[in-house]
Formats: sequence, C-alpha cells, structure tokens
Amino acid sequence: MRWSQSLIPTMKEVPSDAEIPSHQLMLRAGLIRQLMAGAYTYLPLGYRAIRKAAEIVRQEMDNAGAVELFMPALQPIELFERTGRKEAFGNVLINFPIKRRDQQLHMALGPTHEEVVTDLMSKLINSYRQLPLTVYQIQTKFRNEERPRFGVLRTSEFLMKDAYSFGTSVEQLDESYQKMYDAYCRIYSRCGLEYIPVEAESGPIGGDASHEFMIPAQNGEDSIVRCESCGYAANLERADTGRSQPEIAGKDSSTEMQTVETPGMGSIEAVATFLNIETAKMIKTLVYLADGEPVGVLLRGDHEANEGKLRRALSVTDLELADEETIQKVTGAPVGFAGPTSLKCRFIADHDVAEVVDGVTGANAVDQHLTGVNPGRDFDLTETFDLRNAEEKDPCPRCEGKLSFVHGIEVGHVFKLGTKYSSSLDADYLDEKEQRHPIIMGCYGIGVNRIIAGLAETCHDENGLIWPMTVAPYEVELIPLNVKDEAVMQEANRIYDELKEAGVDVLMDDRDARPGFKFKDADLVGIPLKVVVGGKGLKDGIAEVKWRKGGDADRIPLAEASQHVTQLVRDEKQRLSGNS
Repeated sequence: MRWSQSLIPTMKEVPSDAEIPSHQLMLRAGLIRQLMAGAYTYLPLGYRAIRKAAEIVRQEMDNAGAVELFMPALQPIELFERTGRKEAFGNVLINFPIKRRDQQLHMALGPTHEEVVTDLMSKLINSYRQLPLTVYQIQTKFRNEERPRFGVLRTSEFLMKDAYSFGTSVEQLDESYQKMYDAYCRIYSRCGLEYIPVEAESGPIGGDASHEFMIPAQNGEDSIVRCESCGYAANLERADTGRSQPEIAGKDSSTEMQTVETPGMGSIEAVATFLNIETAKMIKTLVYLADGEPVGVLLRGDHEANEGKLRRALSVTDLELADEETIQKVTGAPVGFAGPTSLKCRFIADHDVAEVVDGVTGANAVDQHLTGVNPGRDFDLTETFDLRNAEEKDPCPRCEGKLSFVHGIEVGHVFKLGTKYSSSLDADYLDEKEQRHPIIMGCYGIGVNRIIAGLAETCHDENGLIWPMTVAPYEVELIPLNVKDEAVMQEANRIYDELKEAGVDVLMDDRDARPGFKFKDADLVGIPLKVVVGGKGLKDGIAEVKWRKGGDADRIPLAEASQHVTQLVRDEKQRLSGNS
C-alpha cells in the first residue's frame, strides 16, 4: 500500500479529551476516530491491526479443536428472562421493542452469547456421543456502558471472541478448559503481549474454575495481586493471603470493657477520630444475609470484606448486606452500632480480629460503642478465616514471599459455567442409559479490541507506537527520501514490488514531504521495520534498515535489501510464535 492512496490522518498534538497513552496514540497515529461516546470507527491502520489479531485468535482456536460459527447480535429478550440475566444486566443490556407486522416483539443486542448458543445446542445436541464440543465466534457485542472512556478500552460496541464448551462430565469440562487456557497463552504470546494469567472467582462447579488474562499496565483499571517469588497471581476478588489462624492476643487483658457515648457516629472513621485511635484498633461488624440467614462478619476496622471469601467460608451461594430491618433485629440498634458482644445471630471473624487487643466495637445500642473489647474474653472466638481483601506485603499463600499489587488491563477470561444456562434453557443430553442430564458448559472470552488497545498502552515511547511484527498494520515501512528523484523512486519501487511478491506487508510513504516529517510520522505509526532509500545511501548503493524498537540502522546493499528485510520479518514472526 502507498501512503498517498490510503487514509492515515496523523495528528501532531495530543487530543485534549484523550486520558491515557493508548487513546492518545491511537488517535494521533490515525487508527481510530470517535463517532460518539463509546463508539469508534477503525480507520485503515487500526482495522488492519484488529484483523491480524483476530486471525491469530482464529488460528489458535482452530488448532485447539474449536469450530467457528456466527450467531446473531439481535436476540429475543425472552432468552434473557429465562436465565434471569435481564434483571442481572439491568441498564447494561441494550433492549428495545420492535413492531413486525401485527406483532410487538422485544429484542436485545447481545452483550454475550451464552443464551443464544445454549438455545442452539438444546436443539442440536441430543446424545452423549455428540460431546464434547467447543464452538466459537468473533462477533460484535453491545453493552450500555455508563461511563465509556479510555478510547476503545471501554466502549458500548466492541469485537469479542467468545467460545463455549459443552460436555457430559466435569472431566470433559476440565479438558476443554485447559485447551482454551493454553490457546490463550499462545494467542497473547504471538500478539507480542506481556500478560499474566490470574486466578478469578470460581464458577458454580467450584475449585480453581476461572482465570482472567491481564496486561500489566500503569493505567489498568483492575488490581492484580501477585507474588514475584513464585508467580502466584489473582485478581483482588479472588486473591488469598498466606495468613493463618493466630493466637488470641487479648484474652488475658486486664483492661475493663466500658461503654462510651458516640452520638451520631455510625462510621469507623468518625468513631476513631472521636476516640483518637487508629481504625486498626476497631472491630468492624457487618451483617449479611447468607442464603437468607443473618450472619455477622468481624473485620479489623481498616480492612474491607471480600465477598467471594465470605461465600466460601460460609458455604453459601447468595450473599448480600442485610437490610436495616434485619440489622435492627439482630443488633437492637440502627446501622453503624453493631458489635459481637451481644449479637443475636452467628458470626465469623477474619484472622486479624484475633490480634486486636483492647479494641473498640459497636455496643448494639444507639449512639454507643464499647472500649477495651478483647476477643476470647468478651466474646467467643474459636476459629478465624481469611475474609478480607489482600493487601500489599501480605504473606503469599503459596510460598514464603510477600504479595504486591500491579494494575492490569483485562484482555480475556476463561471460566466454568457448569449447568447454569443448560438447566435454564433445557439443553440436555441422553447418556448411554437413555437418562437425560443438563450439558456441562464452559465459557471463554477475548476482547480483540483490547488486545490492540493493550499493545498501544504498553508498547510505545515518547515518539509513538511500537508494534509487534505479528499484529502491526504493516510489517515494513519503505521511505523514499525524495519522491521527485527518478533514481530514488526506481529503487524504492523495485524494493516495494519485491517485498510484496515475497508476501511482506509493506507501506511506502510516497508523499512529497520532507524526510524529517516522514520520519516523525513513521515513529508515530510504529511500523516494526523502516527501510530508507535515498540521499547519500543511494550514492553508496545501500539502503538503511532500522527497527522501530531501537538500535542502530543496518546499511544493506540495495540489491539485497528486499531479501534481507523479508528474512528479518520471517525471523521476528517466528520468534513471537516460538514464545507460545
């Protein structure tokens, strides 16, 4: 492709409404333009990168044994009602009525395709002999994003690869899950991404049934908890700590428990300020409804409850903070004054609560708190659990190391669905004894747009983008220094034709512009290899070949330039494939 025949509207200035590097650079390098909040047009360079990433995804899905199909984005709302996701999605689900002849129909634009694919399999799968099966598609998704931002990282319309596995047993699910997990690792390596697979909240079957794939990035919206010593990584919702049940520190304390008046002070911070103590000296009591039953949860005042850990510790499915009426019933006081000393329901405590000595907690009475409270003396505490969010320098649950935090951009998620959708949508199979069972499912998603945005966010310098060879819009940028010089263009056109003949994606900057202007645009657009023809090099019979990622330019004889560059392209693509 010749630059003059394409549409590459580069920008010198940083757009004022672009908050992070990926958004700024994708705009400046002419990859995207905004139509409205949450919706972007992919210009030629951006769309070429998207297509290359999608093709890598497609190849690895095929290699893993998944078969491609294509499902409608337009879906009947009735499917979402049957699975309960119409209410679960809430305003995120884009849905609307339409009139077709004399019928009033209600439709949705698919945010994902679990309902559609499960409904499909309910009609096509009958026997265990047809399973296991994994299908996938690369399709546009729609979500009513409340706060679209960060360019194409958070939009209302996006391109996604979603795959779904169907099997007869947990063993078949585990095998399909592992194939998808391994394929994801190959995809991200081939795309040139640094990525971290992190444990996420498990699905309904239990166990380590969910992983997110994260790109470490300063501007990432997700928190990754990891141990650099052993490689353990999890998202904040799933991250365990290596803490164990400690000795109860204050059970022999001689400090007398006393009631203090705390009028209108229903928050941890307000009470701590009033009593001039650190929030770590307080015991926070939260009341939850766990499968409909009230349960107290004790935490140190400076910690936050982790609801995934609470579900596991309590062995419950449904968990939510209790309503004011329930809190009044089990504490005898309004919200903000709960404590464990006279709580009228069972409670569980985090490990760190056992180490609080002479603490402060709610008195289960209006406008009152207790001081000098000691677990094991003033209320029973025989067992503690890991119930809070992990924090910096917590012990690792897998080794002797310490946990640290890094921000990340999620680019993929694999998880085990179990029978949630198959049971709701009657997707069953007959076993060898002619008995009917719900199909066991897995779900595997990749944000294709996020691959490109994640690369833009993490692969750049002060001058512009630095594309990996495998997903770069073009592999080589050929720059003739003076397009009006017939000798320069003769050599440039010959190299251009030879590279195209060899299967190399080449962009020739044939604009009549100053060399410095072209070089700046080349750095901004970030094509991996730059080949310069003209000037003193032409007189010496050489072309300059330079990597965008850095290093000195190689001076290659003009006659050998196209062959040399072709080999560099092949070697680099092989290197990235070899990392998978």
